[in-house]
Amino acid sequence: MKAVVVEQYAPVDQIQLKDVPAPRLEPGQLRIRVEAAGIGFVDGLKVEGRYQTKDPLPFIPGTEFAGVVAEAPGRPGGYQPGMRVMGMTRSGALAEEIVVDPEAVYALPDGVTAEVAASFRANYLTALYALSARATLAAGEQLLVLGAAGGTGIAAVQIGKLLGARVIAAASTPEKREFARGQGADAVIDYTQADWRDTLKELAHGHGADVIFDPVGGEISVQAFRSIAWRGRHLVVGFAAGAIPALPFNLPLLKGGALLGVDLAQIPLREPDMQKRLISQLTGWLADGQLKPVVGHVFALEDFREAFRTMQTRSALGKMVVRIAP
Repeated sequence: MKAVVVEQYAPVDQIQLKDVPAPRLEPGQLRIRVEAAGIGFVDGLKVEGRYQTKDPLPFIPGTEFAGVVAEAPGRPGGYQPGMRVMGMTRSGALAEEIVVDPEAVYALPDGVTAEVAASFRANYLTALYALSARATLAAGEQLLVLGAAGGTGIAAVQIGKLLGARVIAAASTPEKREFARGQGADAVIDYTQADWRDTLKELAHGHGADVIFDPVGGEISVQAFRSIAWRGRHLVVGFAAGAIPALPFNLPLLKGGALLGVDLAQIPLREPDMQKRLISQLTGWLADGQLKPVVGHVFALEDFREAFRTMQTRSALGKMVVRIAP
């Protein structure tokens, strides 16, 4: 089968598409013919060996996928050949086939394309877990989304609206701000401007942000916390800007604010029942059309490097997807 193979941690330009043996199927596992795989910020870090945990070399990158069950001896988990599924695993998705435990996949609702499914689980589960389980975002509260045009950012915009919040989307270019507005943001703001906090104060009617969804990091995070409402909640989702901010501890004291960490990898380990409930809620929204995940750009498998480059330059709108099966 064809697969992207990381033999040494390196920039994506040095990673190759190769012919490799199909993965071995162990008892109780499923073989999936992969139709599409999502590319996220974490995938780029893993390829370069810069993520907080390293995959043993060599490895096939890619954590999110959608496809069709090819083999299911004994029908583990009730799955059988021909069923369409979406899933998430530690690695291995950028390949024509992947072998996973049945717990890693969910049945794909009718009418949902593989591209949509492959861009769905990580971003939208992160957003819903952050906003609902961690920040307990309530209807009518003001939600500030930093990096609102990225994969997790646009998911937070959409989920925030479904939860009844007033969403203020912060992004760095006019195109990104209009993109966020088109996905439901009530107001938009350019956080590259020196006076952006004044603009935020006006947009929030002097109240401040009740919840801040922050996948960006850097100095912008500290500035955003300075504009948090009394008893506001600041969600630490990631550091796309590259710098981990240092927050002066007097700010939470003065604002009565809380800093809340959000790590998707910890949810199945520490809160498996919570994950099942949230996935059920998400797939319900997906099935009835309330939630329409945003697919950024779709690349052919041979063009996987361009998918990574587009994601890493932060010029992307939504999530990058690699189409693997025709």
